[in-house]
Amino acid sequence: MQRSPVVRILFALFFVTLATPSWAQRARIELVDRIVAVVNNDVITQFEFNERLRVVQRQLEGQGIKLPPREVLEKQLLERVINEKVQLQFAAETGIRVDDAMLDRAIGRIAEGNRMSLDGFRQALEKDGMSFTKFREDIRNEIILSRVKEREADNRVTVTESEVEHFFASQAAAQGSDTEFNVGHILIQVPEQASPEQIQTRKARAEQALNELKKGADFAQVSASFSDAPNALQGGELGWRSASRLPQLFSDALNALQPGQTSGLLRSPNGFHLLKLIDKRGRDVPLVVTQTHARHILIKTSELISEADAKRRLTELKERLDNGAGFAELARLQSEDGSAAKGGDLGWLSPGDTVPEFEKAMDALAANTVSEPIRSPFGWHLIQVLERRREDVTQEKQKLKARLEIRERKADEAYQEFVRQLRDRAYVEYRTEDR
Repeated sequence: MQRSPVVRILFALFFVTLATPSWAQRARIELVDRIVAVVNNDVITQFEFNERLRVVQRQLEGQGIKLPPREVLEKQLLERVINEKVQLQFAAETGIRVDDAMLDRAIGRIAEGNRMSLDGFRQALEKDGMSFTKFREDIRNEIILSRVKEREADNRVTVTESEVEHFFASQAAAQGSDTEFNVGHILIQVPEQASPEQIQTRKARAEQALNELKKGADFAQVSASFSDAPNALQGGELGWRSASRLPQLFSDALNALQPGQTSGLLRSPNGFHLLKLIDKRGRDVPLVVTQTHARHILIKTSELISEADAKRRLTELKERLDNGAGFAELARLQSEDGSAAKGGDLGWLSPGDTVPEFEKAMDALAANTVSEPIRSPFGWHLIQVLERRREDVTQEKQKLKARLEIRERKADEAYQEFVRQLRDRAYVEYRTEDR
């Protein structure tokens, strides 16, 4: 819920002693909330900031990360809240909404993931001291933020065939091209069009973080204390990444490190970076799978065709096939799938290419046999298996994986740049002197 743009200062009227009504015993007014920062036409209050601080402290403690000094943690968290605030404002201005029905479904899935009923989940939250109403709004905001990222970064990224081919060429030429890295990352962000003085100030901060690491400080704690990256308060860990999911600057630095070592200061357009190689492992083990050449006839259900009608139609077609009718001819005449023009031919299918219900039925068939009517989310099917083969799909797998990894890397970079520009354009006034 967006707060009013006016300054919201809440006062509590305390007990007025009736026995001796002197001036000193009149109503005492005590300030119980104040503004921490103004962000465009909105504010961050001390109350909501303290709520977020408690959550972050519990998360860090749960991960076994030593808490940085309170003033450092507060500074880091305030920057994160400001970044979230400007994104939520952007979402509101550009029409990104999450209605209550969608929110209810999302919370239902969270409850199911915790193996609880919705009521049980609500009770568990309240027992832990969290308002269910506040939790709902936090989840709503998380969904909105993910949609902002999806629209402004993920959906705007394209990966060309030349990029995939270039990736393979560079990987083949690179030493250790079959390696994945588990990476820790600290970012000291530099504003767009920063002055030389600003750049020097940010560099000094990055060098301070590097010195802490050299003195033996825990990387996760230094991340929580210094980093401007979105995952700073989660210890800065990026997880397992192949070279294609990392900027060239990062992969070159990591290739020179052994597990447990930290890089020197790295400079990119976004700012200054420190990397820790947590671990590395081999990848791209040859993948040989059983592929099935299959075709099918699909009857979709609708308001006009019930489940029973669709199944009955396929049962009749199955009888015709059993009596010698041609599968391809019936598929061209009867199937409601895009493969109908090809006689229902789906080509060679690898595991995972179809929905589970279809794949399970197909895998149970012998070659040159036709299934009974099978239900899937798309409707009712008759499936015929033509042949099977064992196939090395390593190259196809590598290309798909490379495409996904290149896309994710480019989306991450685009999103960081988008947030930085949004933050640079925002009006932010700190009220730390009031705290």
